[in-house]
Amino acid sequence: MSRNWLADFKYEDGAWLVKKTGHRVPANRQLANDIFTWLTFYTMAQSWRTWRRITGHKRPTIAFHPDKPRPWYFIWPVMHASGAKLISDVSQADIVFQFDDSTHVDASKPKTKPGTRLVNFGCNDISKSCVAESFELAAGYGLKVDPLSYEGPMVEKSEKNACHDGRIIEGPMEPLDGKTYQRLIDNEIEGGLVEDLRCCIVGGAPTVVFRKRRPIARRFLNENVDVILDEPRKCYSAEEIEVITAFAKEIGLEWGGVDVLRDRKSGKIFIVDANKTDMGPPVALNLGDKLKATRRMARAFVLAFAPRRNA
Repeated sequence: MSRNWLADFKYEDGAWLVKKTGHRVPANRQLANDIFTWLTFYTMAQSWRTWRRITGHKRPTIAFHPDKPRPWYFIWPVMHASGAKLISDVSQADIVFQFDDSTHVDASKPKTKPGTRLVNFGCNDISKSCVAESFELAAGYGLKVDPLSYEGPMVEKSEKNACHDGRIIEGPMEPLDGKTYQRLIDNEIEGGLVEDLRCCIVGGAPTVVFRKRRPIARRFLNENVDVILDEPRKCYSAEEIEVITAFAKEIGLEWGGVDVLRDRKSGKIFIVDANKTDMGPPVALNLGDKLKATRRMARAFVLAFAPRRNA
């Protein structure tokens, strides 16, 4: 794998542009702090990789298609913690992940050997409209609204992945090209914060939850002031876990993350976003819980994707 990670980015007008998604990250002191924090976690993840090599652990091989993940994607530390060995030859891998940051992808399957476990090849559309439609099918109630007729506050956001450009507007109004419109979910908690229940999916099922909290004025930005590691069964009811699982099946998501908001007034959950190339754990989470979450994900990874191997 190429180590030239900066090739994924382009610096312009005081920000780093993520070439694949078009997302812009301001080049400021906060970014420098986030990079330092991430490097500490990355060093620990690399120690897992080194230990697996030293001990000669028997492990499944894993390959990615059409792209390879960089170390800041959650699958990177998880595969090292689980003992999976990264190889480049897709045709010889035990596990093959469809890995592409794009909103719409060609999920055609590459040539693989018999018995290979294919992951996420059924997930080819993570646009906000597809997410809303899949959620409504899974939950039986909806998120998307018609801006031409909807009266009151609603959220306008880009259809594309990782834009973080949501804004609250008043309907009715003429819709803009490339935008989708959803009802405003009141996920405010004490302290003037909003809370996202980021749910990590492994094998199509909820595995860990990050309670991500940020000031209400910055609700659409990925700038958390506090992150708490939690478990699905403590965040959602059994029926809600079934909804999240049904959503993942509907959209073809076997590995990734979904953003779940709980409406303060109705108590209902709403899935507002899905990402099949999940980054994580969140920077604001403490190092101990980052490692704990990664180990939980690694155990689920082995159970869901790793084929049994004879001793």
